[in-house]
Amino acid sequence: MTDDKVKRRLTTVLCADVHGYSRLMGADEAGTLEMLRRCRTAIAGLVERHDGRIVNTWGDAVIAEFASVVEAVQCAVEIQQEVSSQNSAPPRAPQMRFRIGVNLGDVMVDGSDIFGDGVNIAARLQELAEPGDVMVSASVYDQVHNKLSVGFDCLGQQQMKNVAPVTTYRVTVGGGAVGRDSGSPAPQVGAAAGSEAGAQTIRGRYEPSNWMSSIADRWAILPRPIAAILTVSGFLILINVFTGLHRIWFHWPVAALLFIAVLRTLRHGPASDRNEERRRTRD
Repeated sequence: MTDDKVKRRLTTVLCADVHGYSRLMGADEAGTLEMLRRCRTAIAGLVERHDGRIVNTWGDAVIAEFASVVEAVQCAVEIQQEVSSQNSAPPRAPQMRFRIGVNLGDVMVDGSDIFGDGVNIAARLQELAEPGDVMVSASVYDQVHNKLSVGFDCLGQQQMKNVAPVTTYRVTVGGGAVGRDSGSPAPQVGAAAGSEAGAQTIRGRYEPSNWMSSIADRWAILPRPIAAILTVSGFLILINVFTGLHRIWFHWPVAALLFIAVLRTLRHGPASDRNEERRRTRD
């Protein structure tokens, strides 16, 4: 039984692919293949420099894993910068742009290969990314947002095929996406386009001027019932304040609402996780 037991580990997965690869191959097969080889050589060198390893390659895609989340994100940023510099070097060569997704999660290990939701989420993040983008999950953001001199745009929860919605962040350098000029703003992704249009950029280091955006970011990832209960509680407190504090009454309804919130959290937290895991297994 011990020989057949699935081995697991927590790791950081980086997925990258070339945007419009088929179109590039149709226009210039030899030039595209040569450019892909140069990019892969550069990627392999950067992955090794950041103590990662290439797990798999097929077609134009690359999967790598890292023991350090910080090293993985730094490597992703340097890959986009290196590819961008290679695009500007030979003027007549095909312009090759990568999309990169990075996720920290649990994976199943089979020899030198890795499988599971940890890999799938990284691949889905890569599919959401625009050319030149680095997209990371909330698990990555939590580990690196105060350790790297880059910024993060919160795109909210994104729906992903066969996996639960994931709160997603775009890495920015100098106010723009990693692999694009700082003057061209990155487009919004999915359902977050409207709600994030006026949001402030969430920087890697918190400053007094953006503490409100930090609070809003944490509020956005709360479960909807809990957020609704807290909102109602806040309104009740404000009503009591503006109608006069000579008679304090807000503590009773607020206490009841908070009690309901605690019950929902205790009852639905582990159960919903198990149900979600069963649903993923069926899919």
